[in-house]
Amino acid sequence: MAKKNRASARPTATPAQDRPATLKDMLSADVLDKLKAQATELKAEEQQRKEKQQQEAEDARKAEQKRRDNDFEYLLENTKQDWKKFK
Repeated sequence: MAKKNRASARPTATPAQDRPATLKDMLSADVLDKLKAQATELKAEEQQRKEKQQQEAEDARKAEQKRRDNDFEYLLENTKQDWKKFK
């Protein structure tokens, strides 16, 4: 015997009236738009804060490198050249 197709026995998508009401359904369109705008604004502020933090870290790294470049002891210890060749 061949198997019967049971897909037809399953109910199709439930109508909108049978679903429980969600907060999105209860809110008016203007309130929903305001919330979406506020969410995008918060995301933009977070992105700007991250960029500012990265820039500050980069500036601090550059300042430390500049300080080290002026330190003769650091340069002497970290040089890669073999000074015996230049005698």
